[in-house]
Amino acid sequence: NKPTDGTKYSYEFTQPQFYIGHIVIEHDAAGHGKITFERLGQEPAIVEPVELSTGALGRILGLWTALQFLESSENYQSDKQFPHMGTMRLLMEQGARKRTAEFNWTNNKEAFALANEYRRVADQAVLLFDIAIARENQPLNAPKLMDEFEMLLQRSALSDPYQLVPLLHDIATDERLPLIARNHATRLLKKIEK
Repeated sequence: NKPTDGTKYSYEFTQPQFYIGHIVIEHDAAGHGKITFERLGQEPAIVEPVELSTGALGRILGLWTALQFLESSENYQSDKQFPHMGTMRLLMEQGARKRTAEFNWTNNKEAFALANEYRRVADQAVLLFDIAIARENQPLNAPKLMDEFEMLLQRSALSDPYQLVPLLHDIATDERLPLIARNHATRLLKKIEK
């Protein structure tokens, strides 16, 4: 089912010195899209499909609406500059109308919250990608990735932990992975599901 409106949303983050120095998330009004990210010293960029959960999409679209992004001409950049934190770019396209806003620090609550939501989407997508690679080729990396998973969960840094429940069930029963990783996946499931 195609979304009724053809609005396109995108978020871009750039700070070439960071381990993940470039991220682009693009999606439609139904939450279907893709993420592109680049790691320091690794070519080429990785492109993965991204599906925003209903909850995450609701929060994200709510913030775009609160910003009245296309109608507004507000400059979200605060007087304080923090270029070392990276530059964020928000872009929205609806028919012939298109607007981009760029900032490295903002006092606008909604713009700040929106960038945070996208950061969570990115962190979750990168984690999913790394877990998929580990399960395919590097099972010994799984325990470290489960630690990372837990850290992100504790910091509320994942877009929607419930989206990851099926994956954790898979990991918990994946005989190719070290037992420590499987047990950790089971513990994470209990945390998410309680």
